[in-house]
Amino acid sequence: MAKDWSAQQYLKFEDERTRPSRDLLAHIPLDAPRLCVDLGCGPGNSTELVAARFPDAEVIGIDTSPDMLTAARKRLPGLRFEAGDASHFTLEAPADLIFANAVLQWVPDHDTLFPRLLSLLAPGGCLAVQMPDNLDQPSHAAMRETALDGPWTAKLAEAAAARTKLPSVGAYYDMLIAQAARVDIWHTIYQHQLDGIPAIIEWLKGTGLRPFLDPLDADERTAFLAAYGKRLEAHYPVRADGKVLLAFPRLFLVAQRA
Repeated sequence: MAKDWSAQQYLKFEDERTRPSRDLLAHIPLDAPRLCVDLGCGPGNSTELVAARFPDAEVIGIDTSPDMLTAARKRLPGLRFEAGDASHFTLEAPADLIFANAVLQWVPDHDTLFPRLLSLLAPGGCLAVQMPDNLDQPSHAAMRETALDGPWTAKLAEAAAARTKLPSVGAYYDMLIAQAARVDIWHTIYQHQLDGIPAIIEWLKGTGLRPFLDPLDADERTAFLAAYGKRLEAHYPVRADGKVLLAFPRLFLVAQRA
């Protein structure tokens, strides 16, 4: 995983990045939760939505990134933000909502992680998760191909192997249903309209490209991104209005504890 995440880079595409949070929030069957946790809150854009949906709840944002937490506290000074890791954080009291938007794809051992998160909920509480499910997309396949085809290969071998495909929909259902009253799972493929290959690269520099860029020096980063961009050209043709369409599949999951 990246050394730290850049809130400024992440928010260059704030509207597109926030849209899945809105879609996930719309499917949460809660009326008046008392405690909501935004796990992997980033710069607070998702936390803001949770707080607006449930204005009477206590809302806590948790993230590993100091830069993201600084941005979140500046954005939402009235809310509480804490440093914490999704893989082992705990709560003093059961939550009514654990909201995890675009974070758990970075955390291993989902067959242990997801039941543990569900166990941190009060009865009737919801675990709401959205994760990019795009490792087979050209945008991400080209990262691994570029990493393994250049003078940087030794530095990037770990990054190329770091993320693995998400478990199947059925696997998530099976790992949660023993504790859940209901499990709702679906996929959405967003088609983001971006201003050419450079915009795709700028988008991914805020997330998926970070583990590939962090180990490189400045000259290597420039060369890597040039080679990566060339690989993308065959897969993202310019449309009639000059835009390119970045297909972005995401997996959504809402599990309500029994």
